[in-house]
Amino acid sequence: MAFLWILSCLAFISTAYGCGNPAISPLITGYSRIVNGEEARPHSWPWQVSLQDYSGWHFCGGSLISEYWVVTAAHCDVRTSHRVILGEHDRSSNSEPIQTMTVGKVFKHPNYNSYTISNDITLIKLASPAQLTAQVSPVCLPETSDNFPGGMKCVTSGWGLTRYNAGTTPPLLQQATLPLLTNDDCQRFWGSKITDVMICAGAAGASSCMGDSGGPLVCQKDGTWTLVGIVSWGSSTCSTSSPAVYARVTKLRDWIDQTIASN
Repeated sequence: MAFLWILSCLAFISTAYGCGNPAISPLITGYSRIVNGEEARPHSWPWQVSLQDYSGWHFCGGSLISEYWVVTAAHCDVRTSHRVILGEHDRSSNSEPIQTMTVGKVFKHPNYNSYTISNDITLIKLASPAQLTAQVSPVCLPETSDNFPGGMKCVTSGWGLTRYNAGTTPPLLQQATLPLLTNDDCQRFWGSKITDVMICAGAAGASSCMGDSGGPLVCQKDGTWTLVGIVSWGSSTCSTSSPAVYARVTKLRDWIDQTIASN
């Protein structure tokens, strides 16, 4: 009963604050034409998280899924000494009303494999709850039965490198529209590395890159933004003609629910 009660509370939190419905609507030119990425409309992806070390160095992205929980990639190797920054757009600005959160607990998927990069997901429980605002609100999680077909246009966001050999990551949050690929199509690029716990997007002129890891790949389902993928791996040169690979959230939803319910 406790498990169901917690899940119903999570559902209530998401509904009350409109999971997947940004108070500030995104502006996405890439929906009509794939581009290399563009600055996001400030705070239009209110679940976007910056994971930073004690010095303020951004090393990975993440997504807020409720007031207490953030999802990111297992390969980001999050520790309790790291910080979770909510409500940020311009990392060079000191005037934004960001929330700097302490990591309470870290739950790396027990079947994460650093060699195959399979089950590349970590859940972060915040030490205190996020304050949900117009700039900070959760993304929706998909159901295990949801299908997101090849060709569907989705959006990834992050402060990752805009060129693989760039010296620094951009201060402003970037976004790029990418088409999903079927796993059969993705295997034409990556072969047997692609498994059913992965989903691919891109190979159409834009790509995720280093520093985007752990961040969201979101698709619209019934008018709300849903977390379909977690930035995982891809071309070492962030090639825009090779698909980027994401952890497939529909396949990881049961583990997410069980971990949250028992913690």
